[in-house]
Amino acid sequence: MQLFDKFLSTYGILGLVLCAVALVLLFWQAIIYLRLGMLVGYKNNRRKKVREDEPPISIVVPMFSEDYGFVEERLPLLLQQEYSQFEVVLIYVGQNSDFHEELVRLRQNYPFLTVTRIHLDPRRPISRKMALNIGIKAAHFECMLFSSTEAMPRSSRWLSLMASGFARGQVVIGYAGVEQTKGLQNLLMRTDRMMQSAEWLSRAAKGKPYRGTLHTFGFTKTLYFSKKVNGFNRLGMNIGEDDLFLQEVARRANTSLILSPKATIDQKVWGGLGWWMHEETYYGAAARFYPRGVRWIRFWEPFSRVVFFGVLLAMALLLPLEMQVAAAVLLLLRYLIVLFEVRRIARRLGEKRMLRLYFLYDLFSPLWVLLRSLLMMRKDERVWR
Repeated sequence: MQLFDKFLSTYGILGLVLCAVALVLLFWQAIIYLRLGMLVGYKNNRRKKVREDEPPISIVVPMFSEDYGFVEERLPLLLQQEYSQFEVVLIYVGQNSDFHEELVRLRQNYPFLTVTRIHLDPRRPISRKMALNIGIKAAHFECMLFSSTEAMPRSSRWLSLMASGFARGQVVIGYAGVEQTKGLQNLLMRTDRMMQSAEWLSRAAKGKPYRGTLHTFGFTKTLYFSKKVNGFNRLGMNIGEDDLFLQEVARRANTSLILSPKATIDQKVWGGLGWWMHEETYYGAAARFYPRGVRWIRFWEPFSRVVFFGVLLAMALLLPLEMQVAAAVLLLLRYLIVLFEVRRIARRLGEKRMLRLYFLYDLFSPLWVLLRSLLMMRKDERVWR
């Protein structure tokens, strides 16, 4: 009690409040990052087996443009996967007959390639969900993985690792990073993708999945066509196959989480932060339907970070020297915890050179979250059917 009275008389109510808030927020931030780090110790092989180790796999990929870069550079990465029995099902949505014929001719070298065409009528747009539905019906195998024309597997073992998830679940979730290029913008996008993914991956590791990534996830055909699931009918949205749909099926099926650098897929980069914001706001429109606890933590973590930095700044400006030192110690302690966990997560997911400028992402990402939230408040007509 004497110590408390002495502290109060020396630093006043303001000093007491600032110190108390700083300690509480430091404790809260530590819990958040330690929880994210739980995914590092996840091992899917501890789960009970439900089927053969290597089931035949159908890889379903929708195409919405005449993307020759995909055909020449990224499609071969899928076709040359090291696996005993699989097929690649391409669903081409377009009007270019010559391009479609080129795709069909690929079967001469890759007989396990199936090409399905949906004629594009501008008056009746085709969503990714619709294309995937056609692809699922065209797939020959029970176990299906879904990817995109932007996806680039980092390893020829991507398929075998993802397929191993079906041995222990009807739903399989993987991780997709962002293509590594030069520049600060690319580093910030890669960091943002990794930290956002760490949130939903850590929840999946605890048995509470609420989303995956459209670049690398899968489920069984039986599950998709079951009466209780009934396909992609979710809220009349053109998006949601990798999150809202997954939330629905995860309640009725076992989910496998595949975490390995060799199972990681990279998403092709098509621009800078403007392109990234466009991607985030479009697919982020489904976030309003996430579980309440998920929405709460997505808001509270960056908000608590801003308040923590603000409190430390106030301590440095308004309190005596020893409290300025204490503020610096608290800041250093937080960064030691954060960087330790971020490093572990990056290594598990196969991400490199993420810590060099992490403090910039840590400092400015709350502003990014705020801007993204404001943009998502307006209704995006592209999202709704």
